[in-house]
Amino acid sequence: MAIPRPARPGLRFGLFVLLVALFASLGGALAYLAPPTEGRELSVDELVALAAERRVEVATFLDEDGQVTGRWRATPLPGPGSEAQPFFALPADPAAAPDGEGTYRVAYAGSDSTNALLVQALAQGGARVEIDPQPIKGAVRLLATVLLPLLILANLFGLLFLLARGGGGGLGEIRSFGTLGERGGTAVEPPAVRFTDVAGADEAVAELAEVVAYLTDPDRYAALGASPPKGVLLFGPPGTGKTLIARATAGEAGVPFFSVAGAEFVESLVGVGAARVRDLFARVRAAAPAILFIDEIDAAGRRRGSGDASGGSDEREQTLNQLLVEIDGFDVASGIVVMGATNRPDILDPALLRPGRFDRHVTIDQPDANGRSRILTLHATGKPLADDVDLEMVARRTPGFTGADLANVVNEAALLAVRDGRAQVRMTDLTEAVQRVLSGPQRRGRLLTEGERRRIATHEAGHAILAAATGHLEAVQRISVVARGRGLGSVQLGSDRDAVLFTRSQLADQLATALSGRAAEELLFGEPSTGSDADLEHATDLARDLVARHGMSERLGRVRLMAPESDLFLGGAAALNRISALTHQQLDAEVRRLVEEAFERATTILEARRPLLTRLVDQLLADETLEGAELGRLLAPATDDPAPLSGPGSGRGPRPSPQGQPAAR
Repeated sequence: MAIPRPARPGLRFGLFVLLVALFASLGGALAYLAPPTEGRELSVDELVALAAERRVEVATFLDEDGQVTGRWRATPLPGPGSEAQPFFALPADPAAAPDGEGTYRVAYAGSDSTNALLVQALAQGGARVEIDPQPIKGAVRLLATVLLPLLILANLFGLLFLLARGGGGGLGEIRSFGTLGERGGTAVEPPAVRFTDVAGADEAVAELAEVVAYLTDPDRYAALGASPPKGVLLFGPPGTGKTLIARATAGEAGVPFFSVAGAEFVESLVGVGAARVRDLFARVRAAAPAILFIDEIDAAGRRRGSGDASGGSDEREQTLNQLLVEIDGFDVASGIVVMGATNRPDILDPALLRPGRFDRHVTIDQPDANGRSRILTLHATGKPLADDVDLEMVARRTPGFTGADLANVVNEAALLAVRDGRAQVRMTDLTEAVQRVLSGPQRRGRLLTEGERRRIATHEAGHAILAAATGHLEAVQRISVVARGRGLGSVQLGSDRDAVLFTRSQLADQLATALSGRAAEELLFGEPSTGSDADLEHATDLARDLVARHGMSERLGRVRLMAPESDLFLGGAAALNRISALTHQQLDAEVRRLVEEAFERATTILEARRPLLTRLVDQLLADETLEGAELGRLLAPATDDPAPLSGPGSGRGPRPSPQGQPAAR
């Protein structure tokens, strides 16, 4: 592929100087074409009245300016007296004639008949009439209205062209609209990242080690007749390190790394996306062996015939078709591996996922406790840590955190140490950093009344007591009434084990715990507050998932009533678009019943432990934050059974915490 040569700076400078000169010439021409302003400005009526009194000495018609200039006298011209004006002459009003004498200028109309009458009136008045065609001004007017604008436009286009050839930023798009330009698709040296810089994704690294082996020693595969993978699709939640792993694969293999975003192929103009795909793959073939990484590939590889697509002529579908053809065109021995990354593999076109294209799918999920500990160790390397720092404990307290979240935790802890003027990062910094990532920074400047603080403490204590009473005491890690972000308080619930499957009893425990804050408020204050809005939203969504997604309702049966998420994302009408109106009504009634039963269960449990609830509220108001061994000692009585825990979900399993999120206020 030919690379355009940079334009010479002297040529660009010369065109710029010429452009300035053309603009100056245009300004001078316009100034020259301005009509004269000497003399007194008269109207046609006044000029005709002066002519009728024989006071006009000379009248010069300037064709290009559209004016009559000359001089008038204070007394009539000598000669024969005024004769009666013929019937076709312009009428004259003697009262309109100005007094005195001097030079004048009159703008006249462009009508030939009117101009003829004006000339006749002046001639009858004894004036000397002259016609000046102004040929020089005519030529200048032609130059200013036609030639100079054309020259200026030609000069501007020349400058734009030269700037595009010389890499003039966004102006290069004018010349290379069908290419990716310098933004993406440019080969870089093998990245400095290696597999040793990746932690918490051992399975993905093991799968990609085969790609590295193929790129470094393709002859071994050719000797056995084995076909290496053409494409590798990385999918997982945001922040799990898909891009980092792709860069590490190229760095481990020591091959050029091409990186481009899927959205760069998408354009509103038909054919541009396909042209950019062809341009990109031409560059990759020229640099083989290499790795091509397409981030967020779902932007260009979404399933055809879905959403607002309009058929085979749709620009997105043309882009996808070209991408499929280009991947199919790879020779096995070409040394090119295409890697794609997406958060939504369910919406990709099936043709993109078949063997021969993206024939290897690698899942990069959220790391487990061991993976989180290694990620924290990796990001803490080079940072001075105090002796009390326990990264394994931080890893256990951050279930559901991705690699990006953990990197943010370590960085926030270092920033807190710098803010306090300390030379080492302490455990308190890491604990505070976890809370900042979860809920935002503290807002101690928010003024609350004593009644509001007690209500918030009651709400959070209700969550903690119910979690402990349902057998999940070890999951309650921290309670705080310090406002963070949009929340007024928080309860951090976690687990030493990263749950993968949830039983119906565990989901029922989550439902009751979500409603326990509101139950505690109504128990001690007699009425709820607006602080439980987020809890109600979470409880309603959880109950709906329990019935419609997981089929755990005895009344509606073991069926999935909720449509796949991909249908909604690809343009489906609603998440429940395949059920009848009667079933929809029964679903709403079942969701309401589960929420009400969970609320009654939470109220019963808290009523049986009312003294403990009061003590915990008082202690929380005094300390603002409770955690660790002290919190465990305060909540230990909640595990006693003063009353039977009736209702579903009384099982004693470990409490799941998919994101390790605190209860939102």
